[in-house]
Amino acid sequence: MSDTSAALQFSETELLGKVVSVDTSRVAVDVSNSVLLTRIGIGGLIAIRGSTQHEYLIAITERVTRSLRDELPEDSESDEDLMLTSVPTDLLRGALIGTYRTVDGEKKNIFKRGADSFPQIDRECYVIESSNLQRFMGIFGAEYPENERLKLGTFVADRTAEAIASGDKFFQRHAAILGSTGSGKSYAVALILERAAKLKYPNILVFDMHGEYAPLADDDKNGFATRFRIAGPGDLKNRGDDVLFLPYWLLNRDEMLSMVLDRSDQNAPNQASRFTSHVRALKQKTLEIEGKVDVARTFTVDSPIPYPIGDLLQRLRADNTTKGVGQKGQEVKGEWEDKLTRFISRLEAKLEDRRYGFMFMPPAQANSYSWLATQTARLLGANDGRGIKIIDFSEVPSDVLPVVTGTLARMLYDVQFWMAPEKRTPVTLLCDEAHLYLPVRDDADAVQRQALGAFERIAKEGRKYGFSLLVVSQRPSDVSKTILSQCNNFLALRLTNDADQGVIKRLMPDSLAGLTSILPLLDTGEALMLGDAVLLPSRIKLDKPVITPDSATRDFWKDWGTQEPDNDAIANAVESLRSQTRSSSAL
Repeated sequence: MSDTSAALQFSETELLGKVVSVDTSRVAVDVSNSVLLTRIGIGGLIAIRGSTQHEYLIAITERVTRSLRDELPEDSESDEDLMLTSVPTDLLRGALIGTYRTVDGEKKNIFKRGADSFPQIDRECYVIESSNLQRFMGIFGAEYPENERLKLGTFVADRTAEAIASGDKFFQRHAAILGSTGSGKSYAVALILERAAKLKYPNILVFDMHGEYAPLADDDKNGFATRFRIAGPGDLKNRGDDVLFLPYWLLNRDEMLSMVLDRSDQNAPNQASRFTSHVRALKQKTLEIEGKVDVARTFTVDSPIPYPIGDLLQRLRADNTTKGVGQKGQEVKGEWEDKLTRFISRLEAKLEDRRYGFMFMPPAQANSYSWLATQTARLLGANDGRGIKIIDFSEVPSDVLPVVTGTLARMLYDVQFWMAPEKRTPVTLLCDEAHLYLPVRDDADAVQRQALGAFERIAKEGRKYGFSLLVVSQRPSDVSKTILSQCNNFLALRLTNDADQGVIKRLMPDSLAGLTSILPLLDTGEALMLGDAVLLPSRIKLDKPVITPDSATRDFWKDWGTQEPDNDAIANAVESLRSQTRSSSAL
C-alpha cells in the first residue's frame, strides 16, 4: 500500500488466507499461512479486503481449527508413490464487527461499527498485529473530543494503545460493571469516579453497600467525594452532619402499604381505604397551615408533604373504636370498628423498630415543609465542587435495604422529572451490589417490588430526563433482567459461574456471543469492554485508581501466620452488634 499514512499496511508475508464461507455475521477463512495461524488467538483481529482498495472489513477471531485429510501425492511416478499422505486443513472463523477505510471523503483512517458490505469469496485476509495493530488501536478514541474521552486503561492486544470510551455514551444509556468477587469491580468503579471527578460539575450518587468507597471522601488521602450515611439506630440521638434521614412522608401510598398492609387480611381493602383517606386529609391540613393554596388544589396522596404520624395513628384508632348509630338511635357496631386492629398493630411495630428510625424517628426539622428542598439540594447539588456523593448503606439491615434504596432513588428521580428541562443537569445513580436490592422480579417480595419499580422506571425512562444507572454486581443472574436489558454498555470482568456468563451472552449481539468464552479466563483487573461507548469490543487492562477502595481481598495465609485475634475488639464488636451502631470503642 503506497499511502504511508494508512493505519493498516500489509505485505504478502502477512497474508493469512482467503475467504471460503460467509453468512450474515460470520466469515470462514481457509488459512494458507500456517506460521501466522500459530500466532493468532481467540479475540485476535483479522482484516478482510473489501470492495475497494481503501476498505477492509474487520473481524474478531472466534475459532481456529486444524483438521487432517488424506490425499494422493502429486507427480507420483510409480505405484510405490501412491501412498496416501495426511495434509492439514487450517480454518479460522471470525465475527464481523466493523469496516475500516483508509480514506472516507476528506477523512482518513476511519473505523465504523457494522459491515457496509459482506466479504466476497476468495478475498484476501490479513492478521492485524505488530505495527498494524498499534496504529489500528490508536484510531479508537481519537475521534472523541478531549472533553468526551473516558480513559479506562490499555488494550491487552497492544499495551501501548489507550482504551478510550465515549464518556457521554457510557452514561447516557445506562451501563453495568459485572464480575465475580475479587475480579476488580471496586477498582473499576473507583477509576470511573476518579475520572469523572476531574470534570467541573460531575453528578454521581454512589449507593455504597459495604462502606468500601469511604477513602474516596477522605481529605487525608486527597479525596474528591462527599460522603453521607443512612441513619442507623445509633444516630437517632447523636446526629452528625453526614447522616441522612428519609422521613415516612416521602413514601408514596403503595410503598407505605407494602410495609404495613397484609394483603391476605380480609379487612385489607378497608385498612388501605382509611389509611389513604387520613393521609390525604393530614397532608391537606399541612398545606393549609403553610399557606400553600396552589399546591393544595393539585396535590395527591402520593405527594411528599409532611404530616404527623401520631395524628394518623390517632385517627385510625378512632375509626377502630367508634360505634355506629342505628335507625332508632341505638348504638351499633361502627362501620370501621375492629377492622383496623391488625393494621394499627403492624404500623405501631414499625414505629417502635429502631432499625426504621431513619424513617419513623427523624429529627423535628425533617418534618418541616422546607426540609425536602434543602436535603435534595445536598444530594443533587454541586457541594462546593464535590459533585460525587457516596451514600453509605453499610449499617442498614438487609431486610430494610430495598425500602431505603427504592425510596431514595424514586425521590431523586421525581425531582429530576419535575425540574424545568433547561435547568436539568445529568445525574447517575451508581448501584453497588445491585443484586441485594434489585432482584429478579419473580423472586421479589412486596417491599422489594416497590423498590424494583422505582429503578425499572429509571431504566426505561431516565435517559429522557438526564437520569441514568450504573449497575454493579457480582451476580448478574440475580439482578432484574428488565434493568440489565436497558444497559447499553458493559464492563464484564472475570465471571466463573455459567448462569452469570449466560446473562452476558444473552445481552450481547449474536455475532459477539462467542467472546463470552474468555470471561472465566480474564485476569484480575481485566475486562471485556462492550457497548455503544466503544467502537470495538475489546479486552482491556483497567488502570488502577489513585485512591483505592477498602475492598482488597485479605491475605488469609499471611494473616494467619502473623496476626493474633484481638479479644477486646471481639467484645466491642458484640456491643456494636447489640446497639446496631459502630461505637467509637469498637473502632
